[in-house]
Amino acid sequence: MKKRGSLLADAKEVARGWRWSHRPLVPKSVELPDVEPHDFPTAWARTSVGRAARTALQAYALKPLIDYEVKPRVEGLDVLQGLRAPVIFIANHSSHLDAPLVLTSLPPAWRDQTATGAAADYFFDVWWRAAATALVFNAFPVERSGGKGRATHLAGKMLNDGWNLLVFPEGTRSKDGWVRDFRMGAARLAVEHAVPVVPVALRGTYQAMPRGAGWPAKGRRPVTVRFGRALRRRDGEAAHEFNQRMRAGLAITLSEDRTTWWDAIRNGKQDAASGPDVARWRRVWEASAPMPVARKAFPQR
Repeated sequence: MKKRGSLLADAKEVARGWRWSHRPLVPKSVELPDVEPHDFPTAWARTSVGRAARTALQAYALKPLIDYEVKPRVEGLDVLQGLRAPVIFIANHSSHLDAPLVLTSLPPAWRDQTATGAAADYFFDVWWRAAATALVFNAFPVERSGGKGRATHLAGKMLNDGWNLLVFPEGTRSKDGWVRDFRMGAARLAVEHAVPVVPVALRGTYQAMPRGAGWPAKGRRPVTVRFGRALRRRDGEAAHEFNQRMRAGLAITLSEDRTTWWDAIRNGKQDAASGPDVARWRRVWEASAPMPVARKAFPQR
């Protein structure tokens, strides 16, 4: 007789096999018409009742689950000292672990005041997923086309209301674990609303749960969340110029986590975030390698 597995193991099995979307399964060669994003309301998730429910869910369900599945290490929270809300957190994106990792790494006061941008065509395509995403992550829909639509207006309104935003400027998860070009949405918001941008470097999430995986890999893979120094728009700096500097700031923060702060600044490894210019299989192989432990700037004797 087959032994019954744990409830968590059963949930993992369902997550791997369940079809989470109502989008039709068609060959990649088929041209599909553009679908208008659903106008799903999210303001209810930012009410006092929604905030109380989210605080409990994040503290007693989301964070314990993250700590059970991966081994998080958080660095650089001191950069938040002296900053006042609202700010825009930008992070590299290669896994569904990214948003919950950043949120659960923030101090409670910051976490409670942070909203997360989520793809409208993925997380807000059916009501039950939209409701869960809005509640647990305080999420608002982002149109990945990059246009200035309702989602951009909503993000600007939340900044005006004092909410921090967590966004992923690449617009989608990386297929090979390396950082892609940034879209302009986050830079435009930062420039138009004169708010600082805090780069957040995520390492190990691609190894733990790459694109296409339904659950984190076994073995509690190590992951790091490193907060970099805040970036502010310079006088006369255009949005596209600030966008490039945002990406460079994230690349330096990633390099700092791989080496040390001094090495990252001295070597200026901004381009290292894009990965080697080689065949895709080699990029995936490199990104999937076990994550080395960062060296200390001043090793103890």
